[in-house]
Amino acid sequence: MPAVIVDCAIYRDGRRIERPDDFSVALDEARDALDAFLWIGLHEPTEEEFDRVRDEFGLHPLAVEDALRAHQRPKLEVYDDSLFAVLKPIVYEPESDTVSTDELMVFIGDSFVVTVRHGEGAPLAAVRRRLEAEPEVLKHGPTAVLYAVSDAVVDHYMEVAGELQVDLEELEARVFAPSGGDAKNTAARIYTFKRQVLEFRRATGPLTAPMARLAGAGVPFVHEHAQPFFRDVADHLTRANEQVEGLDRLLSDILSAHLAQMGVRQNDDMRKISAWAAMAAVPTMVAGVYGMNFDHMPELHWVWTYPAVVALMGCAVFGLHRLFKRRGWL
Repeated sequence: MPAVIVDCAIYRDGRRIERPDDFSVALDEARDALDAFLWIGLHEPTEEEFDRVRDEFGLHPLAVEDALRAHQRPKLEVYDDSLFAVLKPIVYEPESDTVSTDELMVFIGDSFVVTVRHGEGAPLAAVRRRLEAEPEVLKHGPTAVLYAVSDAVVDHYMEVAGELQVDLEELEARVFAPSGGDAKNTAARIYTFKRQVLEFRRATGPLTAPMARLAGAGVPFVHEHAQPFFRDVADHLTRANEQVEGLDRLLSDILSAHLAQMGVRQNDDMRKISAWAAMAAVPTMVAGVYGMNFDHMPELHWVWTYPAVVALMGCAVFGLHRLFKRRGWL
């Protein structure tokens, strides 16, 4: 168990006391005190490692199964002895401009909070330090932890959305550049970007209903005065969802514009090819006539026939070139 326990502490009246050696004893101490609770943080526990936590805290088997298997949608579920929330933190890699998701599960109940983290992109140490620096918030018990974790995850959504907006502007400039760039690579990058935005929406969209529920009244194990705080988180989540939807719409528009540009460039290329083919057809036709084996070829014995025919072909090609140039085909 020490390998998966990231941190374990009792908080009394909003302040941290000494870390207990055994969380079973610590849980009993927290329940004996009226103003205390235990917060234990786990990182990717196995089923065997989580069995003791499940037995000591009385966690529901279905919630435990979700916490162990991960790959869950954001949700909020109420059981007899605990409240179970699933969040999906976003991880943004600036070097590769890619987005991925981790998972974070929160159990809150009678004088305890259990957080289970999957992945490396959502450490809770900063959240714990922030709460420990604000005892007036932390004194509200497990509800304060759920609020702080949700607020940190949603605020990071907005930061990542801002980074994606910058990447989108760079992609837009590349698509509408005069040269157009590498059409094949540009299309592939747009599709990759759309998949990242889709991954983002899978994390932010389903979280709307749980946040709205927490912002309302009557949720078990949630402090009765916590609704304004969760409404603030829900408002930030709405803004993040709007940013993600805007990114998705802009990507669709950019993809349509890119495909339209490719069609225009192909039409331009076809017109140029057609123009050069037409100019090549005139001398080919004249030369083809004089290449026939007739006994009575017109003007065959004229001295100026050859230069006259060459001049005629040159004038015809020059005239076609001027015509196509004036019409914008060349």
